[in-house]
Amino acid sequence: MKFPAPKKLIIASRESRLAMWQAEHVREKLSLLYPQCTIEILGMTTRGDRILDRALSKVGGKGLFVKELEVAIAEQRADLAVHSLKDVPMYLPDGFVLSGVLEREDPRDAFVSNAYASLEALPEGAIVGTSSLRRQALIAARFPHLEIRPLRGNLDTRLGRLDKGEYAAIILAAAGLKRLKLTERIRMYLPPEQSLPAPGQGAMAIEIASGREDLLEWLAPLDHGLSALAARAERTVSRNFGGSCQIPLAAYATLDDEVMRLRAMIATPDGKQIASADLSGPAHAPEALGDQVAQALRAQGADAILDMCKTETDGDD
Repeated sequence: MKFPAPKKLIIASRESRLAMWQAEHVREKLSLLYPQCTIEILGMTTRGDRILDRALSKVGGKGLFVKELEVAIAEQRADLAVHSLKDVPMYLPDGFVLSGVLEREDPRDAFVSNAYASLEALPEGAIVGTSSLRRQALIAARFPHLEIRPLRGNLDTRLGRLDKGEYAAIILAAAGLKRLKLTERIRMYLPPEQSLPAPGQGAMAIEIASGREDLLEWLAPLDHGLSALAARAERTVSRNFGGSCQIPLAAYATLDDEVMRLRAMIATPDGKQIASADLSGPAHAPEALGDQVAQALRAQGADAILDMCKTETDGDD
């Protein structure tokens, strides 16, 4: 080890129950690596947590969940921030880098309902809640008879609104439900073939200030190589289309030995126009595969779909 073991580290985190679970998870892993290190968690409320009456795509996008944490790092009030990778903008501000990606949890979407067993069982006009343009498009394409309404707030807030009867069903990331031991709420896991995940869904990432070579070294053992490779491929697809939350875009990579399979789609929010691609390539070149998949999407009219999305945005993953 080039640098002596850390004596104190401060983790910046959103204050939602899921975000704090993730920060605690990282603290536990670091405590095992550096038992003499004091590790604190700095809980913060981000603008994305406060604005619940408007779609994120209307007020600034995914960056609203990370800005305050980045300010804490820049002001040296924190050393690192823990994020759900799907909430991390595709382009980080100058002065920040991702030090690594932790091992991915279940990347699938989950169908949650108190009265129905599946999307197929929902009657015409049933209200489905989702915070995601991607999920909205995929549901609308398969079930045009359902009514899809925005659903913002943390995990407990969304479940509470379902329990109040505001929705017949809601769609959530399976990973968050599993981490908070709420798997009994899941009525059905949606396979990738039906609901292709968002880039990075199910993975956690650690953000630090660029130039912190000491942190890069200390945090390196937390980086999960296969999860990081998949994330690099998926996020490359998104970057090719501007990295915005204003378009329904999915990208999901899986690995089999040295081969990576990357599936992606881009759609209009109403699900009526969809471009999809499914390619494989060397696992050691995830960005190249991501670029190839983006080219395949463009060959199917992805740019025209993008143009249509500019006036139809409504949500975020």
